[in-house]
Amino acid sequence: MSFEQCHRIASLMSGFNKTWFFAGGWAIDLSIGRETRQHQDIEIALFRKDQLYLKEYLNEWDFKKVVKGTFHSWKNEFLELPIHEIHALHKSNGDRLEVLLNEATDSEWKFRRELTISHPLMSVWSYSDTGIPYLNPEIVLLYKVKNTREKDHQDFIAIVDKLDDQRRKWLRGAIQLHEPKHKWLQFLT
Repeated sequence: MSFEQCHRIASLMSGFNKTWFFAGGWAIDLSIGRETRQHQDIEIALFRKDQLYLKEYLNEWDFKKVVKGTFHSWKNEFLELPIHEIHALHKSNGDRLEVLLNEATDSEWKFRRELTISHPLMSVWSYSDTGIPYLNPEIVLLYKVKNTREKDHQDFIAIVDKLDDQRRKWLRGAIQLHEPKHKWLQFLT
């Protein structure tokens, strides 16, 4: 329940003056307030428009962009869709960080896999009791419906009963648009 890794990343990011938040399984656990499973990696997300600010901020890190599943050096070019995943390695201590780029307009978050799915921008993230930002669980779960793995299902089971009616309704509608035969729909009525 210590969230030690999350606190370390939050400390690292404390001077970054753009919006960022934990994503993936850590976001689910931060929402719940306890670790529900072991995590193999740390993923943070930020808005695509802020990617070069992050690269400048983490200037002691090497960055690789992921293009069709292959790692390539990321110079200083602005990354556009379909590229959405960046891996960072600290040059001296070997720390690793995965960064996920999120789409947004001035008022809405957009689901990169289905841009017709959106969410009001200011309600995309929340903060844990200790002030750590995380991507709200309904959005994390939407990303997990494509090629759902066992750990994704564990995350769903851990959080589904904690989603309020509004979040459940939004997630159900988004899954119906993106993966209309997904097994989670039966639990979101």
